[in-house]
Amino acid sequence: MPMSLAGKTAIVTGAGSGINLAFTRLLLRRQCNVVVADLALRPEAEEVVAAHASPSRSPARAVFQKTDVREWPQLERMFRTATKQFGGADIVCPGAGVYEPPFSSFWHPPGSSASHDRPDSDRYALLDINLTHPIRTTQLAIAHFLSERRHPSSSTSSPPSTNHVVHISSIAGQVTPLLAPLYNASKHGISGFVRTLAPLDRHHGIRVTAVAPGVIDTPLWRDNPEKLRLVDEAGGDQWVSAEEVAEVMGVLVGDGGRDEIEVVKDSAPGAEGTGSSSIDGQEGKGMVKIEGGLILEIGKGRVRKVEQFNDAGPKGVGNTVGNMPLVDGEILDMLGSGTWGV
Repeated sequence: MPMSLAGKTAIVTGAGSGINLAFTRLLLRRQCNVVVADLALRPEAEEVVAAHASPSRSPARAVFQKTDVREWPQLERMFRTATKQFGGADIVCPGAGVYEPPFSSFWHPPGSSASHDRPDSDRYALLDINLTHPIRTTQLAIAHFLSERRHPSSSTSSPPSTNHVVHISSIAGQVTPLLAPLYNASKHGISGFVRTLAPLDRHHGIRVTAVAPGVIDTPLWRDNPEKLRLVDEAGGDQWVSAEEVAEVMGVLVGDGGRDEIEVVKDSAPGAEGTGSSSIDGQEGKGMVKIEGGLILEIGKGRVRKVEQFNDAGPKGVGNTVGNMPLVDGEILDMLGSGTWGV
């Protein structure tokens, strides 16, 4: 496979764990430098940064930049760090996110004991992290890419090659579990945002895409008992590895220099792509072009293009949590108690 990412530089938020750490590892293996942006690093992430701290230890370097993605000046600082350390950035992944945590959840209103959102404020931390931060980071990335082309620096990248912003949406960008209204809204927003920026690829060589993972085996699930209890492994729920998601993200940002990716296809009206089609409602496989606005759902051992219209929706192994109805019932019972929100 061609080392098409070698010598480039990426900024990855939330790179201290989970999918973003897996993506960081993949980039470093492909000899792509990484600005690791997060509030803190888990031990496994500290090991990755330490192993890539200097050119003498690795062909690619990793630099940790402590970042609270809710603070816009700190987002700007990521790009300054990329320019100072590596001459600029070619790839940006605003991947930091949270899943309806008690500290900022629709079901724990501002002012309740679990919530850190203040009733005298006008902000939900979850939306700042999951939606506002990716939008603002993309603004900064576009300005950075265009500026680097006007004022070439010492970066080893080679504009006008395509620059990339890869977002992390979710199957929650289509499905709508009662448990997570703010999270659902944020991921619907990310998917719509990515589609809106599709023309940048054709006109300016800035490709904005997204992955929409299913149930991913990361600390976001494993370290959260309230979330972990949704998964019914005995009933057939299965995990998707963070590495599976990272591999697809790599392809989206140019790993191997591919212009197409193989996906599963079904018989939903409006399905596009080339290659084998589905028969009698059964899934087939085909190739889709990698281009701006593309959103790829990732389940267990399967990748599917998420269509804008008439999409069949998430299905298959790695996209289900069997205990969700139990939690939905608890929420409905809580609302009937007469005390919620008071």
